[in-house]
Amino acid sequence: MKKSYEAELDCANCARKVQEAILKDPRVKFCSVNYMSQKITLEADDADFDDVVKMAADCVRKVDPDCEMII
Repeated sequence: MKKSYEAELDCANCARKVQEAILKDPRVKFCSVNYMSQKITLEADDADFDDVVKMAADCVRKVDPDCEMII
């Protein structure tokens, strides 16, 4: 499954750090964090997808507590 989510990212550097953090999870097949469009695109197996989305939202908050992924 592949879906995109809106994200409130403060800077391009934060977007890069979020993407790197999300991609460390072996369940993630694809991740793109785009600061300009304020979107996070995730791809993972259907069985793992809900957990991957929660993990990605946690990564956003850990990298910058002022940022948020809108689920």
